[in-house]
Amino acid sequence: MTNDLVEALNRDCFCIAVNKEALDNSLEAHLRDSGLPEELLDANSHLFADSPVFLRQGHLQEMEQLIRAVEKVAQNSAYRDTVLAATPTPTRQDFGPRGVFFGYDFHLGADGPQLIEINTNAGGVLLNLYLASAQQACCDEVTTFSGGRTNFADAEYELIAMFKEEWQSQFSDKTLRTVAIVDSEPSAQFLYPEFLLFQSLFERHGIEAIIADPGDFTIKENTLWSGGQKIDLVYNRLTDFYLERPESACLLEAYRTGIAVFTPSPYLYALYADKRNLPLLSDSHRLEELGVEEDVISALSHSLPATVTVTKDNAAQLWTSRKGLFFKPATGYGSRGAYRGAKLTQRVWGNIVDGDYIAQAMVPPSERQLIIDGERQSLKLDIRCVTYKGKIQQLSARLYQGQTTNLRTAGGGLATVFSIPEGSYF
Repeated sequence: MTNDLVEALNRDCFCIAVNKEALDNSLEAHLRDSGLPEELLDANSHLFADSPVFLRQGHLQEMEQLIRAVEKVAQNSAYRDTVLAATPTPTRQDFGPRGVFFGYDFHLGADGPQLIEINTNAGGVLLNLYLASAQQACCDEVTTFSGGRTNFADAEYELIAMFKEEWQSQFSDKTLRTVAIVDSEPSAQFLYPEFLLFQSLFERHGIEAIIADPGDFTIKENTLWSGGQKIDLVYNRLTDFYLERPESACLLEAYRTGIAVFTPSPYLYALYADKRNLPLLSDSHRLEELGVEEDVISALSHSLPATVTVTKDNAAQLWTSRKGLFFKPATGYGSRGAYRGAKLTQRVWGNIVDGDYIAQAMVPPSERQLIIDGERQSLKLDIRCVTYKGKIQQLSARLYQGQTTNLRTAGGGLATVFSIPEGSYF
């Protein structure tokens, strides 16, 4: 019954929408000093979807089970030794922080939620918080499912407490005073408005915050600096996951020597989000050899599509079965360099074989139907569970058209997720 209801809601429910005026006012109130970037709601008009996505409570429980299984494997010393051996030596150090904003991305397949990938620097969390607080329903039945608006102040406090916990895990006897939000050319990033929101959030809670490029840092007297500001904690939004680029050299030294807190860190990326881990996590026999518990292996087998590393030895077999596969670069991000097997050309295939790629069993995304420009349209969707220390902090979805996830589809974008309890009905 619940499954039928969820399908019906995702197909036919258009009575929850975003209160754009409330969203605008909330964003403007928290960006009073820097000003609300016009592109947040104009040029990036497809950043926020107009309607939410509905999810079975049972599917949420399966996602939680998968996340717990990944956490269990990450605690296995044989697994850690195996995956860390393939990473750069300076990034194998664990200073204590658990990493803010892990993102577990799922497609809803015929066998339930299927984990597509794990990210350790998931973006959009604050934007989704503003979006969730601006949802409005026109009928009591759906309001019951949505649970009302997000308590924004409580959610903000939890985020700040998380960053302070990250700091305390490495420097238990000191107070967190300064944060650097770091990405390459941050003002040119698509989610730069979110950096401004984080800066405002930190400063409202008494923590000085700057937004910086990796080349903006220096080390003096065993301290990390950016300009004239001492930096305690680096909120790491870089896609230079192992800090290997020349412009990241100072940050790598600061991380290697432990003079500043990095969250998320290269160590955590290596342990959780390097896509070269997915073939191991989906290999039941190999996990058994590493001493992973049977129930953990079972959870991974149920919710993680079979994944293999692309090599010259298996290239011919993978080419033959390519229509059922999706190919991703091992250290890629944001769908860059990813290909559906059915769309591959011989030229691209040669690049994949010569590159560092994985092949994952195809799990088509489910759909959400919306009214866009007066017409009913079907958009693909994926579900993201944002976690801290293995606990889900936020559910969100991305609605899109095309081969891969994007935030540039008319009517699509970030969407709030409402979990429907088992046994629910209209």
